[in-house]
Amino acid sequence: MTDIDLTPSAAARVAAIAAKQGKPAILRLAVEGGGCSGFQYRFGLADAVEADDLSVERDGVTLVVDDVSLDLVRGSAVDFVSDLGGAAFKVTNPNATAGCGCGTSFSV
Repeated sequence: MTDIDLTPSAAARVAAIAAKQGKPAILRLAVEGGGCSGFQYRFGLADAVEADDLSVERDGVTLVVDDVSLDLVRGSAVDFVSDLGGAAFKVTNPNATAGCGCGTSFSV
């Protein structure tokens, strides 16, 4: 099992956002307490990879996760989906035992 994966769709979206904002194509995924299910995902562009980050690359885009968050998302895939409900990054997390309807929070 890989620690974490970034899909081609997510990599393409991060590259487009980073280019538009003039930032490096580095997407940070973090897990915070809160949300309706106990934990919530937080995404943002990062300026650099930190020393304690796990990083994976796809198509010139880097996904970084800090070591504390990694324990909660190990084995996950980060995707970018667009449907009738809107467009958003989505985490498919095999560690989550429950989640909310919008997919932004989960419990383990």
